[in-house]
Amino acid sequence: MTEKTTTKGRRQERVGVVVKAKMKKTVVVAVERLVRHDVYRKTIKRTSTFMAHDEMGAERGDRVRIVETRPLSKNKRWRVTEILGKATLPEETAAELAQL
Repeated sequence: MTEKTTTKGRRQERVGVVVKAKMKKTVVVAVERLVRHDVYRKTIKRTSTFMAHDEMGAERGDRVRIVETRPLSKNKRWRVTEILGKATLPEETAAELAQL
C-alpha cells in the first residue's frame, strides 16, 4: 500500500516599508521589486502595496517583513512578522518632539 504524503507549501515573505499606519492594527506596506522590460531590456523598479495585520505597532517609515496568511478582512491577506528597522526622524522633527 502506498502512503500519501502531504507537504505544506511555504508562505510567501516580502520585505517593505510602512507607508500608512493610521488604522487600528493595520498598516500599508510598499514592496519594491526589479523587473526587466521585455523589449528594451532595461531594469525598472515596480512598487506594490499590501495591507497587513500589525500586532507589533509598526509606524510609518519602518522596514518590516510581511508573510502571507489567511484572509483577515476584505483587503488584508498579509501580516507583519517582524520589524527590521525603525524609521529615523529628521533632526527638526525630533527637536520639536523633544520640546513637547
